[in-house]
Amino acid sequence: MAFDVTVIIINYNTTDYTVNCIESILKHTSKSLKCQYLIVDNASKSENYYNLKKYVDSISQINNIKLIRSPINTGFGGGNMIGSREAQGKYLAFINNDVLFTNDCLLILKNFMDSNKNVGVCGPQAFKENMDLLPTIDHFASLGRELLGRKVLEKLNSKKYPKRKKLYKQPQNGQFVAGSFMFFSSIDFNQVGGFDTNIFLYHEETDICKRLAKINKQSYLVPDGEFIHFHGASTPKSIDLKIELKISLLYVIRKHYGMIQFYILLTYLQIKYFFSSLIKPKNWSVFLVLIKQAPLSMSLKHKQQIHRL
Repeated sequence: MAFDVTVIIINYNTTDYTVNCIESILKHTSKSLKCQYLIVDNASKSENYYNLKKYVDSISQINNIKLIRSPINTGFGGGNMIGSREAQGKYLAFINNDVLFTNDCLLILKNFMDSNKNVGVCGPQAFKENMDLLPTIDHFASLGRELLGRKVLEKLNSKKYPKRKKLYKQPQNGQFVAGSFMFFSSIDFNQVGGFDTNIFLYHEETDICKRLAKINKQSYLVPDGEFIHFHGASTPKSIDLKIELKISLLYVIRKHYGMIQFYILLTYLQIKYFFSSLIKPKNWSVFLVLIKQAPLSMSLKHKQQIHRL
């Protein structure tokens, strides 16, 4: 491999976050680590893109950095896969642009992965802007998680479902690593086919970590690495994103657990959102999508338009 680590960051109309993210990585990453930086612009508006291009051009002479422009918004998985096609690193670090490093995460994660060949993906400990803990490991999206909730699962089987909201001192195995910062072995990432581009947003972590588990590769939190995540800054909440969340969830359930669990969960969500829409009328649009069984054809992916500069 030409590089130790390839860093892949997606920008979508949030250049200020992207610039700050890159600057924090460059500031905290050891000069001994050979890094490649691939910035994928997911069809941002022209002004936003050109501001990012100006910044990348200003540092391109001193860093192995490249800006890749997609003329259409391909979502989280699609944007990261665009970057991965040009990756030359032994490891791949997919990092949200609303992230700031507080220490040398890349070197810490590389050293951990070098010493643990059974691990396919890991992530550092995340914190909010005020330094409150953010979960890094989580439990797979599943019928049980949706019906019972995470806390119940953790009480019923703490070994299978380790506590998410706990400050660990040692590396901790989890079912999947949060998508804000995922550090993969490139060999394992490519072996399982990378991110599923049918998913536009949400639940990509469950999907890819499920596939890694099938080849006996584990997911780990490495708490020595730490970063700040401006949680939700790159994807502000909206009813469209709530619908997208349900489309992705049901797709992943159907893909990994089969049609019986899919229909049980679908029925549960239909009932839930019918009654919630009586109190919150904006949820009616979610209910209508669920009545149609939340097909991928209703995903935001199919509503994107080509944006030419």
